[in-house]
Amino acid sequence: MQNTSTKPKAHTPLFFEEFFELGLQETVSPFLIPSSRYLSANLTLKASATAAVLLGFAFGLHFYPSLLPLSNFLLLFVYFLAGIPALIESIEDLANLDVNIDILMTLAAFSSMLIGSGMEGALLLVLFSLSGAMEDAVTTKAKSAISSLHKLSPTKACIVESDGTLRELSVKDILPGTHILVKAGEIVPLDGKVIAGSSSVNLVHLTGENMPITKKMGDSVPAGGRNLEGALTLSVETTSTESSLARIISLVTQAQEAKPALQRWFDHLSQKYAMTIIFLSFFFALTLPYLVSIPYLGTEGSIYRALAFLIAASPCALIIAIPIAYLSAVSTCARHGILLKGGIALDALASCKAVAFDKTGTLTLGEMSFVGMKTIGRHNSEIDSSKALSIAYALEKNAVHPIAKAIINHASEQKDVQLIALVDFKLIPGYGLEAVAKFDEGDFPVSIGNIEFISKKLSPEDSKILTDASLALQEEGHIVAALLAGTDTYLFYFHDRLRPRIKETIEALKRRNWEAIMLTGDHFSNARKIASEAGITEFYADLKPEDKLHFISQLSNTKKLTMIGDGVNDAPALARATVGISMGKVGSDSAIDAADIVLLHDNIEKLDWLIGKACQTQRIVKQNVILASAAILFASLPALGGIVPLWLAVILHEGGTILVGLNALRLLRR
Repeated sequence: MQNTSTKPKAHTPLFFEEFFELGLQETVSPFLIPSSRYLSANLTLKASATAAVLLGFAFGLHFYPSLLPLSNFLLLFVYFLAGIPALIESIEDLANLDVNIDILMTLAAFSSMLIGSGMEGALLLVLFSLSGAMEDAVTTKAKSAISSLHKLSPTKACIVESDGTLRELSVKDILPGTHILVKAGEIVPLDGKVIAGSSSVNLVHLTGENMPITKKMGDSVPAGGRNLEGALTLSVETTSTESSLARIISLVTQAQEAKPALQRWFDHLSQKYAMTIIFLSFFFALTLPYLVSIPYLGTEGSIYRALAFLIAASPCALIIAIPIAYLSAVSTCARHGILLKGGIALDALASCKAVAFDKTGTLTLGEMSFVGMKTIGRHNSEIDSSKALSIAYALEKNAVHPIAKAIINHASEQKDVQLIALVDFKLIPGYGLEAVAKFDEGDFPVSIGNIEFISKKLSPEDSKILTDASLALQEEGHIVAALLAGTDTYLFYFHDRLRPRIKETIEALKRRNWEAIMLTGDHFSNARKIASEAGITEFYADLKPEDKLHFISQLSNTKKLTMIGDGVNDAPALARATVGISMGKVGSDSAIDAADIVLLHDNIEKLDWLIGKACQTQRIVKQNVILASAAILFASLPALGGIVPLWLAVILHEGGTILVGLNALRLLRR
């Protein structure tokens, strides 16, 4: 069985059913053997790279007359590797009546052979093929996002029969009302209501919040949550196609479809341009002899001029130099630990004027940090704060809760923490821990856990004091836990720390006149504290995945918006935003796949630099468009009039391409 807890690698085969349902690329097909799967991965890019190498050799040999046949032989293979796929696609496009720039580029490249410029045509095909391979790699991210979301939920569940026996069954065959058993450490396979047991359930993979929630009798548990401690028996409430994960998958799909597709606009424009140039070329070839009294054939003929016009007017500089600009920017960003899924993300980022941050794992580190402890109604003077911390340390060494980790880390840094022996240790899933602590002066019971768990062990008066104190700390944005040692009660409070330099990053964004907004599924008090510390004035708390998507959709309709997140619940919002940015280390697979940009080292402090690079890229792209348009204008019209000969038209055309290419390489500077 495939491991459902990890994301499949590029060459890992999938189940037959999943492969056909998700419509994934052939490289993960279960029908392929490992060697074929490896060879088929990025096949277009491999063929383009091979053609580029062969073109380099052919160009070098071209200067030696004795080796000219070998140069032409290598050039033939270049046309085969880079040209035949383009020719086949162009024929298919023509069959579907889809005339675009791809057809124009292919026609211009192969027509160059007729005018003795086969080397230029080969270069055009190679660069055209390379840019197409990069585009194909970017457009597959939507399907990979859906695939990673499917991996969060198990494919099987343990159902409880009426006689108490257990058996495994596919989640797709389980109907509402069925009882399933979720053991400690397992992922909840389906949405359900607890009918037996209690436990802490970590929903970090769904919400991004690292604080587990206690689930007991009558509580609903969403699919995708991880059961931490005790066993839970659930009554299934929805089928696998209607679960929380299924709804998130639907939200991601809808968001990606609703996201403005700038590339489709370019394709629409290219079709009109290509049809116009092709039509004009044939029109001039047929009509020039009647208009200006020139022959059809010869170096002064209409066919010669029409071919020169076709080559000069083909947008090679636009098609080639613009990807080079983006590639240069992408390479520079990669050196800074920033992965861009296509250069179009830079254009979109440069147009934004607002950024929405997720809280946990994005603005903060996503880890509980010990802040302090306070005594609530002390009665036993023998138990001081140092001994209380020692008791908490002894208890939490046996737990896997994030609060336990925070207490252990804090206690390990203290010099006066004692080693305390415990007996009769018990874990009460979803509530806390209890035991008997052994001291020289005698033994007494100790307990640690949530406020509800400890309050039940106190008198009504002490219980109210504890509850009021915990509520006051929660209003300040803290997360609390209580310790009962004998008759003494202590409150431990924790805080999720801001990422280093995040406040400076927010201030830098404000200097760019960017708005900063925080969206979180956490409660209001904690969200308010984090927003205040980060310098963010506008924030929204207690949000579900659909709520985040709603806010992002509203904001994106009124202004260009960047969204930064890391959780599965952020994936729909990341896909819907003008630009989605995911954290690379702490980010979930679905958030990374749905995002346009990934901060590989969670280096959110690079955001201001990234925006600056995006603006610089946009300026250079605009410069390239002007230069390329000028090259087309000054080469095509004189060529049509016979003023510029064919060889000079080719030089001007290729010279314009080189010029804008060199201009784009300026983006390699840091």
